[in-house]
Amino acid sequence: MTAFITHCLRNARLNLIGLLACTCLVWGSAGAARAQTPPAEISSIKVERAGDAIVLSASVQFELSTAVEDALLKGVAMIFVAEADILRERWYWTNKKVVHAERHLRLAYQPLTRRWRLNVASGQITNGGFGVALNQNFDTLPDALAAMQRLSRWKIAEVSDIDLGQRHMVEFRFGLDMFQLPRPLRIGTLGQTDWDISAFSRQPLMLETVP
Repeated sequence: MTAFITHCLRNARLNLIGLLACTCLVWGSAGAARAQTPPAEISSIKVERAGDAIVLSASVQFELSTAVEDALLKGVAMIFVAEADILRERWYWTNKKVVHAERHLRLAYQPLTRRWRLNVASGQITNGGFGVALNQNFDTLPDALAAMQRLSRWKIAEVSDIDLGQRHMVEFRFGLDMFQLPRPLRIGTLGQTDWDISAFSRQPLMLETVP
């Protein structure tokens, strides 16, 4: 009887060790998967004059983590925001913001049609779609992300908004707006790097002066 009990205890201990090893392997794989998701970055940006307007073109590179993609597939829409600021440089004080422009991009999955819908607006997108300037549908998620990652000749200001005789800087930000997520999800994602999708760029504003 003693030998039998000892044998059972030894097998139980081996099974427990095996279970712990598998658990650590799963956790390690999940951590490695998170680490393999590269941070968002602005691969190119160009600000130029187009007539009386100042337009911005940019390419943003980012990937969705498994957590974000799973939430999308479960019906949670994701709001991304592109922001552009023009600041006048001041040697005697902090730079003064003279222009602010933003673009909201709402990405959602439609289970009935199995398609992806992208809404673009110059302000916050409500459930009624107020202010939406562009609606697009895509067959695949990569196609929808590709459309989001390219900003082409986005008007961010009028030339008359700035003093061409002064030095200015352009700041551009792009990222997932956590504050527009449903409150329970927003609380549950606090401190989780899987949801950190953001990129930033700053450069001098160089515009040709019209005679």
